[in-house]
Amino acid sequence: MNEKIVGISMNTLADCLALKAGETFLVVSDDTKKELAESLYEAGKRIGAEAMLMVMKERSKSGEEPPEAVSKAMAAAQAVVCITKHSLTHTQARKQAAAAGARLATMPGITEDMFLEGAIAADYTQVKALTEKVTGLLTQSRKVRIEKDGRSLEFSIDGRDGVPSTGMYVEPGQSGNLPSGEAYIAPVEGSATGQIVVDGSIAGLGKLAGPIVLSVENGRLVAAEGGEEGVKLLQMLGDGDGRLLGEFGIGTNEKARITGVVLEDEKVYGTIHVAFGSNNTFGGTVAAGVHLDCVVGKPDVYLDDQHIMKNGELLNK
Repeated sequence: MNEKIVGISMNTLADCLALKAGETFLVVSDDTKKELAESLYEAGKRIGAEAMLMVMKERSKSGEEPPEAVSKAMAAAQAVVCITKHSLTHTQARKQAAAAGARLATMPGITEDMFLEGAIAADYTQVKALTEKVTGLLTQSRKVRIEKDGRSLEFSIDGRDGVPSTGMYVEPGQSGNLPSGEAYIAPVEGSATGQIVVDGSIAGLGKLAGPIVLSVENGRLVAAEGGEEGVKLLQMLGDGDGRLLGEFGIGTNEKARITGVVLEDEKVYGTIHVAFGSNNTFGGTVAAGVHLDCVVGKPDVYLDDQHIMKNGELLNK
């Protein structure tokens, strides 16, 4: 067992889940992530919690429900971490556990490297402060313009509220991803027009070999130029509502890096991301059965024509 990971896990559990001695703490895992899960379980024990570890058979895809026994245990615990290959974020088990009052963090696809070098080791007090500030900027704005490499994409966010993903789930019923650190919002459907250069990573494709130019008309992705990866993106989104612009997000975690795993990539400070597909769970109206994030490095961003990000650097942060 890696003692450094155990130490980082203790800090993460204390800072992000406010885990205390005597609380019931459950780690849910599968065979792929069992070793990392054991470090979290050990960290919980050292904090003094009533720690438990449940290892299930690996799910076949993200969103597949865990066994009933796991679901019941999640709902009965005060704090839960799900560290699995495929995500349990969008499952009834996660929703029911939160509804029962569990503080819950999901870590789909997280790696040992992310624990040691990446976003999980961030100071989440700082991440929370910056995330909430950027979220406020999004909520009070009506229009977004993203510029990079001579291309520009504009869309409305009028009437939409920004959403903070702070990585801190310290009140009963709070849940979300770890690592975290982003402020995001659902663009007004049909309002986006222009082009954007994606050069970081794309969910399901990983780190990009080269930039892809996405063309959007009336809120819909109509072209993706950039070789095989652009073709694959269009195939994954399908021909229906999956091609609608569903999200705009700004990374706020200075420890995060582009790794090819979108769980970390979309949190990187100095990046923004746009996603195509569903946004009905955070203020939009699109329910497409797909949601793919596309990460953009070092853009310029304008909110209501005010320059808030220059070459990836947040101004007046």
